[in-house]
Amino acid sequence: MEEVTPLYLPKPKMVATDVDGTLIDHDERVTARTKAAVGALITDGVPFVLATGRPPRWIDPVVDELGFSPLCVCGNGSVIYDSATDRVLGSMALEVATLAWIADVAERALPGCGLAAERVGASAHDAVTPQFVSSPLYEHAWLNPDDTSVAREEVIDAPAIKMLIRLPGARSSDMRAVLAPLVGARADITYSTEHGLIELSAPGVTKASGLATVAQRLGVAAENIVAFGDMPNDVPMLAMAGHGVAMRNAHPEALAVADEVAESNSDDGVARILERWWV
Repeated sequence: MEEVTPLYLPKPKMVATDVDGTLIDHDERVTARTKAAVGALITDGVPFVLATGRPPRWIDPVVDELGFSPLCVCGNGSVIYDSATDRVLGSMALEVATLAWIADVAERALPGCGLAAERVGASAHDAVTPQFVSSPLYEHAWLNPDDTSVAREEVIDAPAIKMLIRLPGARSSDMRAVLAPLVGARADITYSTEHGLIELSAPGVTKASGLATVAQRLGVAAENIVAFGDMPNDVPMLAMAGHGVAMRNAHPEALAVADEVAESNSDDGVARILERWWV
């Protein structure tokens, strides 16, 4: 990607941002400064897209903080979700046969790991679809009040937008290093925390692929997108955007591909960049 002096960047035609560790601060709040900067670009008619590992059912608190309902790339690119109408516009899932195969491979390669599956229905809170199911061995890396514990076989008996593999005490990067050569092209593997949790999606599904779908829908070329992120699951998106911005608190993999490094998520890093064009 050609380097551009940030001072002379043209106004973006779309802005996309990760949520945790990027848009929101350590208290999971959108600061007044960030809310004002985002509000200014929305007033200017520029699309603002959330691109997150979160499933649609975890978008409501961010919408409440922002004060408006954006289009969202959820589940690391596997779901396009319209938070304004509470509709899932499209999704890509791992099929049952692939889930079963990955489960076997993971349990052999990462002894003691627990399995979970994230599913999606027609809306964020589709009561017909059990949206998160986990095996008895699965220990959460963060609070998940929506979890349903089921038998291991039930975790893999329906298509899932993400399979999660958890090994407490391990580093996520080490888990990926072990599993990636075994899984090969049958799934995409990423992580958003180093606390022993990796996330698998259908082949080719990343935040970049999800954002490309939204950009095509809105008629915006990739070179006119500014994207913000902080973790390895943001790397494809930062690389595909015309200008990829990593937060100062970002993982080394995100810093390595970014065109620019912003201040941290707790120091209004996103707002400080957006204020170049919108104040």
